[in-house]
Amino acid sequence: MRPPSGYRERVADHTKDLDKFVPRMRRKYRWLDHVIRANDAFGERYGNHYAAAITYFSVLSVIPILMVAFAIAGFVLAGNQAVINQITEGIEKSVPEGLNTIVNDIVSTALKSGGGLGVVGLALALYAGVGWMTNLRDALTAQWGQEKKQLPIVSKTLGDLAALVGLGLALVVSFSLAAVGGGVGRYLLELVGLEDDAWALFVLTVASILLSLFANMLVFLWVIAKLPRERVAMRSAVKGAAIASIGFVVLQQVATFYLAGVSSKPAFAVFGPVLGLLIFANLVSRFLLFVTAWTATAKENISTVIAEPAPVVIRPAVQVRRGPSAGDVAGLLGIGGLLGAGVAWLRRAR
Repeated sequence: MRPPSGYRERVADHTKDLDKFVPRMRRKYRWLDHVIRANDAFGERYGNHYAAAITYFSVLSVIPILMVAFAIAGFVLAGNQAVINQITEGIEKSVPEGLNTIVNDIVSTALKSGGGLGVVGLALALYAGVGWMTNLRDALTAQWGQEKKQLPIVSKTLGDLAALVGLGLALVVSFSLAAVGGGVGRYLLELVGLEDDAWALFVLTVASILLSLFANMLVFLWVIAKLPRERVAMRSAVKGAAIASIGFVVLQQVATFYLAGVSSKPAFAVFGPVLGLLIFANLVSRFLLFVTAWTATAKENISTVIAEPAPVVIRPAVQVRRGPSAGDVAGLLGIGGLLGAGVAWLRRAR
């Protein structure tokens, strides 16, 4: 069946209109142009591949790192269970509800073992953690558009180890702020006798949310600005960290709803915790790298802008001369001399 008359022309015109629509919207809305630039950079710099690598090493590293971290915390803070409970509560708030069970099991096992993990457990955690940090730093460096350099293995390993320790301290501060916000707030309300007032509880809830967002922002600021292998602009990194802090809360809720929806399936009973950890780690990795690409493609960070070349104007130069020039006269005299010498030689030969 042949299409109606003019159908192909209308389709071609509609396609042209769509091709013009996106550039027009990008010129009109700067935020849309920024998002499209970030998406292009994310794809060109292999964001999905790096996110998959980070996810893989995250699953391999999270259990030994948490085991060693809480074993050390249990050994150092043996007499201060309140601080350990606050850090544990902060970690539970940072993961979806479907993953709370596996996190609680890891934390409780590590706390019971104390210093019993020994040198082998510490070495395993350091090896897994440094490998995870190396991939994370390489991914962030790529999203900033920085060239990957071949560094000496010793200095590179020590730098990644220092970055891992710094990130761990930042996470501890973040978890402590998120947990202490609610606990200290409730304690202050009890002191002034407002623990049962609705407005005071509402203010406490809002303050706890803001404090949690600020704590997450500090961690993302450290990741975006300090983990790349070369220095980056701090001003735009603050904007990216603020967006990442809010987006991370959204991802938590999305992962919670997803895990709640699949928890009734038989396969989830067997592979549920690991599968949920994989999904959540991949979501966070992709989101983090995209925010980094968004930060790197801000106007103040684009230093290699190639300007359009000026139009080429061809202007032929025509010179009019009267009579032979000095060079022409010298050339003619030379040719005449050669001809004269040849004629004289022929006469002598006869």
